[in-house]
Amino acid sequence: MKDENNFEVIIIGGSYAGLSAAMALGRALRNVLIIDGGNPCNKKTPHSHNFITQDGKTPKVIATLAKEQVEKYETIKFYSGVATNGLKTKYGFEISTNSGDVFTTHKLIFATGILDIMPDIHGFAECWGISVIHCPYCHGYEVKGQKTGILANGYFAYHYAQLIRNWTKELTIFTDGKSTLTKEQTDKIAKHNIPIIEKEITHLNHTNGHIISIGFKDNSIFDLNAVYSRPDFEQHCKIPEWLGCELTEQGHLKVDMFQKTSVTNIYACGDNTSPMRSVANAVSNGNLVGAVVNNIITEEEF
Repeated sequence: MKDENNFEVIIIGGSYAGLSAAMALGRALRNVLIIDGGNPCNKKTPHSHNFITQDGKTPKVIATLAKEQVEKYETIKFYSGVATNGLKTKYGFEISTNSGDVFTTHKLIFATGILDIMPDIHGFAECWGISVIHCPYCHGYEVKGQKTGILANGYFAYHYAQLIRNWTKELTIFTDGKSTLTKEQTDKIAKHNIPIIEKEITHLNHTNGHIISIGFKDNSIFDLNAVYSRPDFEQHCKIPEWLGCELTEQGHLKVDMFQKTSVTNIYACGDNTSPMRSVANAVSNGNLVGAVVNNIITEEEF
């Protein structure tokens, strides 16, 4: 008799990367469980861009359609809940959930994303994903030519300055305190007439997440339409680390070109493995890891 709690593959995370991996595996007739808590990091983002055939759709619309399509594959099962623990066993892995359910598998795929750590700036979290944005490829076209800020320091401020001036020349860097840019970086930024403001920031004035201005500790303000920022982050799910998966220096799960982690039979895809945070990249990662995992299973079974 088949154990209903045992699967060939368990995918933890049911957003774009996880669903993409599941589709590849479902089409390969693999017995798969997707565990998802229903809390994607881009839930506030009004529109998703730079994903061919889906440009301008809301993230929810894309994810809903993706899930509907994956649900058509009868070997795919969905579990609504949060994976809270993982153990290595003689036969593979054991995954526990917040409801006390336990599932087993020989292959694990983590598509769990990352958790953004909001800076101590009032209004930042409310604007994040709406008018405080991280990626010009995802959102830059919609704010092209507008009055735009870069909330960063050091290397990231310099990198953003190089990149974003292609979308707008009305650009200002806000370092939120003393600049850590090198003299060479500062001189090059000045050459392109990009001001650097070193005042400490206290808040963002906004209406429903749409930024109006930046407020400073000295009570002055600076009017803006959009801000680029890259806040600190941590892994949204700690189970890979508990199971021994290595992280990169930046804090992503370390994977090879086939999305394999440092632990045998554990794979990862999407934002938890890459600084390239986009729907298109997550879908691509997931599609690859689904095919890789199926191929490995076929080799083991043959």
